[in-house]
Amino acid sequence: MSSSVTYALQKHGHTLLKKILPTTSLLCRSYAERKPKTGILMLNMGGPENTDDVGFFLNNLFMDKDLIPLPAQSRLAPLIAKRRTPKIQEQYRKIGGGSPIRQWTETQGKGMVEILDRISPETAPHKFYVGFRYVRPLTEDAIDAMDVDGIERAVAFTQYPQYSCSTTGSSLNALYRYTTMKKGLPSTMVWSVIDRWPTHSGLVDAFADVIQKELDRFTPEQRDDVVILFSAHSLPMSVVNRGDPYPAEVGSTVNRVMEKLGHCNQYRLVWQSKVGPMPWLGPQTDAAIEGLAKNKRKNVLLVPIAFTSDHIETLHELDLEYAEELGAKHKMNIRRASAMNDNPIFIEAQANLVKDHLASNIACSKQLLLRCPLCVNGTCGKTKAFFASQQELLDEMKSQEKARAVSSA
Repeated sequence: MSSSVTYALQKHGHTLLKKILPTTSLLCRSYAERKPKTGILMLNMGGPENTDDVGFFLNNLFMDKDLIPLPAQSRLAPLIAKRRTPKIQEQYRKIGGGSPIRQWTETQGKGMVEILDRISPETAPHKFYVGFRYVRPLTEDAIDAMDVDGIERAVAFTQYPQYSCSTTGSSLNALYRYTTMKKGLPSTMVWSVIDRWPTHSGLVDAFADVIQKELDRFTPEQRDDVVILFSAHSLPMSVVNRGDPYPAEVGSTVNRVMEKLGHCNQYRLVWQSKVGPMPWLGPQTDAAIEGLAKNKRKNVLLVPIAFTSDHIETLHELDLEYAEELGAKHKMNIRRASAMNDNPIFIEAQANLVKDHLASNIACSKQLLLRCPLCVNGTCGKTKAFFASQQELLDEMKSQEKARAVSSA
């Protein structure tokens, strides 16, 4: 936020904020016009909606020290982003000109709050806000919009089911930094966070549903031969070796899903989207397909197990590079399970997860408060302390609600 805007907010507060943020309604589309009580901030990486946004997206991505620490980052990141932009723009052209992640996140958010208003009337009205890390609407924009709306109870809801310091951790660090910067400005929000949900029963049911539907599209003769490849975004081994919990949490999701499916097929967990020459978590998805081809396996089902909606990693990498190109190269039948997108089982799971979280009145999971054993990011500790500090405020809010209920009885 610019210094002039910050000064204006300090001087005039909410009234001026409403005037200088005329795009607020575009940032957070909600079905309800009532003043919301509970705001759910849906955190994700985001993706460019058109090819013109690719440079902005990549520059923000490579500037993020939580995700990709670089030497002389402020100078090197823009150069890398500029060099990669034409290639990435072409990839987006091949999938329709832009990422659908905002569309799907808003679809999920709308469905989620509609269910929440019905099943959790005591915390209604609910409103969702989209907060992307690297493209608009940015996390900071969404927080401003929540302040404008006078949100009392704020939930940071990561759309990465499995926690990583590079994804959820980065988004929460951004939230902490911006909230701290706004300290002293008008705000009514008390925060809590849903920081991971890798084994939530609704998530497991949704994945099992889309996998079974795709398995049924293989012929009966092919079905038993299908190898299920659960594909998740990889991480640099430097991050993994610091103690990042992501690989274990992705594995826990895979195990629960296969239990739900009765271990119907052979399967492996593989990793995609490696960038650069440094060692990353493997085996890589394309290398695994090559290996299966060498072993004479002809039927493969790809499952994007760490993604909650379609975007470039599913539509280009999995569908075009792997299913189409590698499938043709090796004469393999490679299919891909649908992403969650508008899956009603998944959207109901999101609503139930938020309902249970609100009812628990817990600021964050115990796991969030544990720093990686070899953590080198000082902001992580401050972010964890910030969410821990919200517990006292949550308890006070709950006490006040009980007192009001007693006085009105």
